[in-house]
Amino acid sequence: MDVTAPAHRLSAAVSAASRLLPSRAALRLQAEATGLTVAGVAPDLAVRFGCPATTHTDGTVVVPAAPLVETLKVLDAELVRLVVEGTRLALRLDSARFALPLLPSSGLAPDPPAQVSEVDGAAFASALRIVAGTAAKDDPLPLFTGVRLQAAGAGLTLTASDRYRMAVARLPLLSPGALDVLVPASLLSEAARQARGRVGLHTGPGRFGLSWADGLVATAVLDAGFLSEDSIPSAAVDTEVSLPADALAAAVRRVGVYAEDRRVLTLEVGDAQVRLASARQDTGEAEEVLKADVSGGRTSPSFQARYLLDALAAFAGERVVLSIQPGMRACVLRAAEPGEVELTYYLMPMLAR
Repeated sequence: MDVTAPAHRLSAAVSAASRLLPSRAALRLQAEATGLTVAGVAPDLAVRFGCPATTHTDGTVVVPAAPLVETLKVLDAELVRLVVEGTRLALRLDSARFALPLLPSSGLAPDPPAQVSEVDGAAFASALRIVAGTAAKDDPLPLFTGVRLQAAGAGLTLTASDRYRMAVARLPLLSPGALDVLVPASLLSEAARQARGRVGLHTGPGRFGLSWADGLVATAVLDAGFLSEDSIPSAAVDTEVSLPADALAAAVRRVGVYAEDRRVLTLEVGDAQVRLASARQDTGEAEEVLKADVSGGRTSPSFQARYLLDALAAFAGERVVLSIQPGMRACVLRAAEPGEVELTYYLMPMLAR
């Protein structure tokens, strides 16, 4: 193999593949007339990224990912030449040379499952950033570490929950399709950050994939029951509050400084206002009143401050509507004027002490 590639483009492709693969993974580099392909395989996972390159001699090699990533990161050259030299892959610059050991050829990545639809990459990444943030990081139940993707007709729905909150986003598909899978949230988020333009959605028996112009990620789906917002009662709303999300978030941060250890704040709903208050014996007390549009009753729920801030961050720059239910039923947050991505955020209240 002998190929010349833009150093920064190759570094980006190698780094993207490495972030998705487990530590100590290997990467397969394949040089062809059409350019250079960076691929990796792990149990239940396959990734592939393209990089423009000038190929002098076709070929395929397998090298350890970590030293390749670190070497490319520190290069300040515009171009790098990759040449096989015996049992080494040499990275050549005008005044420097780096050599990595060649590894035995690993198994080829399986073909991705069939494409069933497409979605706009920017809208998908934006929705997923919010939804995946509500998935649990290390829950023993896979159900709470994944994002459910449901497509039917012309719409795609993303759902995730960690038991205390649930986020549901709806966005349009670029082509009609059908799927219903539960995918690891962390992997899906990283893949979506790399995707550009039109993103293909792939599904097959036990597998799911994303593809775009120069990339592909395919993984096994989680074997667990499916999350559904239908399981959350939301028909008992007796109070609705509408106000700017940023203003409420800023007040929560300020008043929360004086909250007790659990950092639970109560939103006291009044006539055309919301009052936040907290007190702690060793720090003092704080309260703040915000103007708001209020309708219905005056139910005043309590929330853990960090969960409330996470929910409000999803509506930054917008006016948010809080649909409050009595008792320990979930509070439902929605944008007053939904955009292309329609987001619904369910937040469980806490017992005030």
